[in-house]
Amino acid sequence: MLSIPFIDVPPLNGAAGTVRLPGSKSISNRVLLLAALCEGTTLVQDLLASEDTQVMLDALRALGCAVEPDGSSVRITGLGGRLATRDADIFLGNSGTSTRSLTAALAVLSASQGGRFEIRGVPRMHERPIGDLVDALRPLGCPIEHLGQDGYPPLRLGDGRVHALELDAPIRVRGNVSSQFLTGLLQALCLVAGDRDVTIEVVGELISQPYIAITLNLLQRFGITVRNESWQRFVIPQGSRLRSPGEIHVEGDASSASYFVALGAIAASAGAPLRIEGVGQDSIQGDVRFVDAAVGMGAQVKSGPNWIEVSRGAWPLKALTLDCNHIPDAAMTLAVMALYARGTTRLTNIASWRVKETDRIAAMAAELRKLGAAVLEGTDFIEVTPPAAWRPAAIRTYDDHRVAMCFSLAAFGGVPVRILDPKCVAKTFPDYFESLFALVRADAAEVPVITIDGPTASGKGTLASTVAQALGYHWLDSGMLYRATALCALEAGVAADNEVGLAGLAAALDLRFGDERVWLAGRDVSAALRREEVGALASKISVWPAVRQALHDLQLSFRRVPGLVADGRDMGTVLFPGAPLKVFLTASAAMRAERRHKQLISKGIPANIDVLRADLEARDERDRNRTVAPLKPAEDAQLLDNSALTIEASVDQVLAWWSARRPFDRG
Repeated sequence: MLSIPFIDVPPLNGAAGTVRLPGSKSISNRVLLLAALCEGTTLVQDLLASEDTQVMLDALRALGCAVEPDGSSVRITGLGGRLATRDADIFLGNSGTSTRSLTAALAVLSASQGGRFEIRGVPRMHERPIGDLVDALRPLGCPIEHLGQDGYPPLRLGDGRVHALELDAPIRVRGNVSSQFLTGLLQALCLVAGDRDVTIEVVGELISQPYIAITLNLLQRFGITVRNESWQRFVIPQGSRLRSPGEIHVEGDASSASYFVALGAIAASAGAPLRIEGVGQDSIQGDVRFVDAAVGMGAQVKSGPNWIEVSRGAWPLKALTLDCNHIPDAAMTLAVMALYARGTTRLTNIASWRVKETDRIAAMAAELRKLGAAVLEGTDFIEVTPPAAWRPAAIRTYDDHRVAMCFSLAAFGGVPVRILDPKCVAKTFPDYFESLFALVRADAAEVPVITIDGPTASGKGTLASTVAQALGYHWLDSGMLYRATALCALEAGVAADNEVGLAGLAAALDLRFGDERVWLAGRDVSAALRREEVGALASKISVWPAVRQALHDLQLSFRRVPGLVADGRDMGTVLFPGAPLKVFLTASAAMRAERRHKQLISKGIPANIDVLRADLEARDERDRNRTVAPLKPAEDAQLLDNSALTIEASVDQVLAWWSARRPFDRG
């Protein structure tokens, strides 16, 4: 998962491949709560791993549930409708589903069994309304106290005493603010329908009906069939009791599928469609109907029981006018698809966007305008007209996962896009950007490259890997390619003067870099590549033209979306002469020898600092005077002497140079 302040997406021009979706957030948190409330033990398969599910799992543990994780599954031993603890302070982050559902369940349980619980979250959660749910619960006899602003979390549920619940009259709840209020009541009131029917009536229009359909479907899996009377009245039958189904599978997240459906509609060819696995035509999630909207805009779609394949049909896409009550979360993706449509797209009945993780109507309007779109917003609608001329933009994400994921799709407009705070996708899809970048492609010339060249032991590898981590870019340590060739030569007994044999080894290298480690054919060779004899041989064999040619294409292949930081001795002069930032890192031979000496001694390897210095100076001379790609700064390189600098200061300097070269405003 990314943990960087921003990620730059270069201009993209195509997409193909297969993506496996994470589990549905809507299903995951409903299943976790039902498993916790029911009798028996439930094995939940393919649970979403995200911030929202983590706060729910933490809450269940605080309530006394046995929670046993096992990879992508978790085993929950339920409470059987009985409180195991009667006092807890529960933090739920910015998870609306968790907050509303647990509020309802704990309000009912604390009132009927005698408990006291506090529910709180992040500051934004304390701005998301919950008053209508509280107003529905208090007439039942549930003591609820607002600990901050009336109508919003945090809340205190219960007062430690047992209260008789008033269940004879229908429980009334408004339906036009959030369907999560009704979901919470449906799950909670199942616990107290033993001796009578319990009826819930919806006041006004029920928005987001498909999310209630998910709740009803899952309640049925846990043994309770709720009577749905035209989405206005719901009856929980007398004698209802939550019982574990034993095992339950969480299907892929249909809201997350929307980004890849849109990606296919924008960028995949009919001959190589984009395939989405984990959700399909048999999904119980309403957001799967996003596919219909995408088809309406011109996408070509095929689907099966657990998969969808999408490719571009009409281009430009077709503008549409759509009532989005049935796909409120996924509809955000349509607003970005509208950037590629001919005409104006109007999305209506989206008032619920105003009370989500952020005010999504305002947020989408502001960020779409940055790209050059004309946008009109209202209390419950948004209209988007594509840019006459696209502009590079730094997209503010408002700590909203869906804003971040939507706007990653704006990189097909011919300009780069910066996504600020990309780690917010951890709420529902921690690996979203990694999944996206595995599918998309760009012209190599559009993929940004930073080169960091310098002499042996100057620290360029550490600097390059740290800069790459800071930017979310790929990292290429070209010296390790030569070291890997040398290691293979030592292991295979190929002599240093056997140019043809060495070139053959170089051409067959299977290398992968990551987290300052190197894998050769799946084997971690990070330590082996640092051996002195390997480095010495690498310097000798790097002079052979056949070896350099064999490694040339391999090095170029590391230039992949979203970008590359490449270090070596000729990255800026030979491999990537057009790189927008070239750094030549230097340090005195004395300082480099001292650093290498400390490094070796710390590993228990005996070393002589004078010998090390002499060896470094000899290598410098050899590298400067070789006939092929001698060591020297590129003409437009930034010189950085790190003799007296910490790695942090060196990284800050490189990032400052890089920032000055990017097309994004500083706001």
